[in-house]
Amino acid sequence: MKVVVALDSFKGSLSSIEAGEAVREGILRAVDAEVVVKPVADGGEGTARALTEGLGGELQTAMVTGPLGARVRAEYGICGQSAFMEMAAASGITLASELDPHHASSWGTGEMIKAAFDKGCRRFLIGVGGSATTEGGTGMLRALGFKFLDKDGNLVREDITGLGEIARIDDSDVDRELLECSFDVMCDVNNPLCGPEGAVYVFGPQKGVKADEKELLDTYMSVYAAAAEEYSGKAVQNEPGAGAAGGMGFAFLNFFPNARLMRGVQSVFEATGLEEEIKGADIVITGEGRLDGTTSMGKAPMGVATLAKKYGCRTCALAGTVMNDARTCNDLGIDAFFSIIQGPCTLAEAMDKETARENLIMTAEQLFRWL
Repeated sequence: MKVVVALDSFKGSLSSIEAGEAVREGILRAVDAEVVVKPVADGGEGTARALTEGLGGELQTAMVTGPLGARVRAEYGICGQSAFMEMAAASGITLASELDPHHASSWGTGEMIKAAFDKGCRRFLIGVGGSATTEGGTGMLRALGFKFLDKDGNLVREDITGLGEIARIDDSDVDRELLECSFDVMCDVNNPLCGPEGAVYVFGPQKGVKADEKELLDTYMSVYAAAAEEYSGKAVQNEPGAGAAGGMGFAFLNFFPNARLMRGVQSVFEATGLEEEIKGADIVITGEGRLDGTTSMGKAPMGVATLAKKYGCRTCALAGTVMNDARTCNDLGIDAFFSIIQGPCTLAEAMDKETARENLIMTAEQLFRWL
């Protein structure tokens, strides 16, 4: 029997790989089986760590410029020539002392990319959720050597109003080899860059954009988009996901020839080779800390289950908490799900790392004794 174990992290308790290894231990206590553990994440918090641990890479840190100028320590992972990153680690909204859409910059994300590039990385997997920025990725691009010039050839201001002054883009200081790197951008929204469904109108308010500013700031973004597309010769501002992370999706698509926007879980599955392992599996075990109705709306365990069903594998999910509306998961590919909690306890007790690990081991063991 071959079992593939692919759990998302149990946030605040166990990483994806730690949870998977606990399940592996429980399975092997019960049966003689081939058990393959793969990391799972959806492109959000913990993705870089999950991929790095799961693929045997090394975690790195870089001191970079945070969204409002303070220096922050950004963590990312390296495995061979691949780098695994989260924009939130360098330019995230949780790093900002206040909401300031006029000045929040993605410069630190560019510094993080440059740090990995200087270490030899040529393939980048970047999650762009949780950003503090609404500047079309221009901060990142500046950090990598791009210059944004006005009609007189002067550098434009580095705040959001500067977007409306851009007439020409100069890449003479950009490393040519950097432009040849591949960028898989983990993005789970389909919004264009500009307009009523774009970055400013839809995501701007959560980053501090006021209702009466939307029209003007969106006009600035349109000026930037026109100059950028004249530079590249590509028309990508209406591509699904171009408006992600304040326009970071557009920046990658427009300025880097080998960039693509991908669903978070799809990117992770591809990077880890999960589908190849599931092809020959009999049973797939997935799960996360809390299983509920939102799990069925595209979260990582649902992606695993969908992949498993493609190859006719039975799929079971394990979770710390299971809510009543988790039943929707049964209709979409998870054959059965179970809570790992063994008895009455507080939330703090349930989330204790060693307790969660032992609960996963015991639940997996009993499940496979029954099977």
